[in-house]
Amino acid sequence: MLVFKFGGASVKEPEGVKNLVKILEHFEGNNILVVVSAMGKTTNAMEEVVKSAYFKKENLEEKIEVVRAFHTDLILGLFKNPDPILNFLDDKINEIRIKFERYNGEKFDEFYDQIVSFGEILSTKIISYYFEEIDLMHKWLDSRKYIKTDSTFREGKVNWDVTKSSIELIDQDFPLYITQGFLGGTSDGKTTTLGREGSDYSASIFAHCLGAESVTIWKDVPGVLCADPRLFENPGKYEQLSYQEAIEMTYYGATVIHPKTIKPLQNSAIPLFVKPFLHPSESGTVVDDKPFTQTDLPSVIVKKNQVLISISTLDFSFVTEANISNIFEIIARHNLKCNLSQNSAMSYTVCLDFDEMKFDDLKADLQKRFKILYNTDLELITVRHYQSETLKNITEGRKVFVEQLSRNTAQVVVR
Repeated sequence: MLVFKFGGASVKEPEGVKNLVKILEHFEGNNILVVVSAMGKTTNAMEEVVKSAYFKKENLEEKIEVVRAFHTDLILGLFKNPDPILNFLDDKINEIRIKFERYNGEKFDEFYDQIVSFGEILSTKIISYYFEEIDLMHKWLDSRKYIKTDSTFREGKVNWDVTKSSIELIDQDFPLYITQGFLGGTSDGKTTTLGREGSDYSASIFAHCLGAESVTIWKDVPGVLCADPRLFENPGKYEQLSYQEAIEMTYYGATVIHPKTIKPLQNSAIPLFVKPFLHPSESGTVVDDKPFTQTDLPSVIVKKNQVLISISTLDFSFVTEANISNIFEIIARHNLKCNLSQNSAMSYTVCLDFDEMKFDDLKADLQKRFKILYNTDLELITVRHYQSETLKNITEGRKVFVEQLSRNTAQVVVR
């Protein structure tokens, strides 16, 4: 079986959905499981709905209408007979409203998962209805019944034993399945999500548990590039990456592949292809167990919206291993990830993604034990297989807050 993952950009308009079908036709004769993200920028729009509802803002209906209007336009442009799927869309919008009315004090992260998940349900149902209209035989699967997680909302931890037992029940002799990325479910039936942009990880989970032949992520780029083409002109493409190199790149923030995607594939020796969805015959990039050799092409990874926190003791004593342990315990409690850390005798500095929903609570917890100073609106730039000229170019004209160099990796925090 092949596992294909299509991101939101690839199905953001009617032509994108039709192109998905063309890709399936290109691989006719293979049994395929298709994993799909929410369409376009729906997850962003659903996040706005969640914030408006949770904080009881007056613009809630306006935010809901953005979601409805986007999907309505796509449906009208895709279907000859749009009424059944428009009715389904109305039902789902009403279901969201009912969830708001029945809100009973859940914390933000749990509330978030129950609402934002509608984006993936809508996208896969719309595509499933389209498959029916063109007589493409398939089955729609609810991934929440297969990928089972704990109750860490917005970052669900997979229960691999239960998940594998569930996914192994899927009949691999059936030609085509469609399911959702990003979503999981708890043992008591609540929806969880696997972390932002987690649909790649979903595809990897299904592939691992099914013993798939390969996974292909269909993107709007020709493969894995050495830099973000939106930020850098004409970045080079990697023809091949080792599992280890791919993990390093994604760990530091390369967004073309979700960080958790690689491990399940490596464990089962399943190759991962990253290919352009408009040109399915092109080679793209393959990630496999062969050594990585393109070290002459440095990869530049930019993480925006960073906060740099310098932490020192309240009594002017040295920062010890016990202090550092306390700091990481607090960061982990708020379900945040440290992107960079640096210590001196009197302070410990960490760089994190700035999360406006969590930062004030994190700051308050740290200030119970430590003195803190922080800077926001920063960028963390990581260069794998760096060259001095590359570092000079990316820092020229910018204020450097922190710089770290190791054998293969350079990191700078800049504004």
